[in-house]
Amino acid sequence: MVLPKHMRLKGHRCFDYIYKEGTRFYSYSMILRITRAKPKLQAQQISLANRNSIKCAISISNKVSKKSVERNKLRRLFHQHLADRLSKIEPRSDIWTFISLKPCCMQCPPADLLKECDKLLYKAGLAK
Repeated sequence: MVLPKHMRLKGHRCFDYIYKEGTRFYSYSMILRITRAKPKLQAQQISLANRNSIKCAISISNKVSKKSVERNKLRRLFHQHLADRLSKIEPRSDIWTFISLKPCCMQCPPADLLKECDKLLYKAGLAK
């Protein structure tokens, strides 16, 4: 399962902006970057109905696993989890989030990774 279209973050300018301006939250196996949106940087224009939402992206590098099958399983797991969690939240403004997994995440079971993700979202003030 992939993220719904209104929750996807696209365009290299968006990622550059998140890296430069974003607030970082660290855990053992991942880093969460969060920032206020800058809609002019996005590749496509967003409809006004989905204006105030949380857009997110996940980065899983080759250092995490050399096998693309393993990386895709993790990506699908996180996409489904984030779609469930973030769709229930009503943000006051447009927010961009970016999750980077560290190589040590392969040692953790998937349930622990999702709990860790929830803790980071709570730390960032996105989940309750």
